[in-house]
Amino acid sequence: YYVFEFPDWVVAVPVTNEGKIVLVKQYRHAMGETIWEIPGGCIDATDATHEDAARREALEETGYAFDKTEYLGKVSANPSTNSNMTYMYLLTGGEKQKEQELDHNEDIETGLFTVDEVKQLIRDNQFFQSLHVSALLYALNRMGQLSY
Repeated sequence: YYVFEFPDWVVAVPVTNEGKIVLVKQYRHAMGETIWEIPGGCIDATDATHEDAARREALEETGYAFDKTEYLGKVSANPSTNSNMTYMYLLTGGEKQKEQELDHNEDIETGLFTVDEVKQLIRDNQFFQSLHVSALLYALNRMGQLSY
């Protein structure tokens, strides 16, 4: 057996006061494509909680701060080989507070999408990060926007 040891990650589905979902678009070298995603990243040693990490990542990548945070659960990218978990959050009540604070190697565009537009992106297989798809589906369900 082999195990990839990664730090735990967080992802956030950020929703503005107007009900728009804030997505981020960035280049992903392994795919060689620029794609739409949700904010997320590694939980840092300076983050007191997973929730703090989700709020920090959303603020850094989008410039939006949020009134409410709801924990959606955790998932694994591949439990047979990866040691870490991804913690998913729904952030609501978002307002633009400042400009992005990106790492030196990040070039991230933001966009505001309606719930229906995000659902169509999912239907059209336009989200390639499976952990992000999981978080989006959990968030849409929590928001009462998903029917089975």
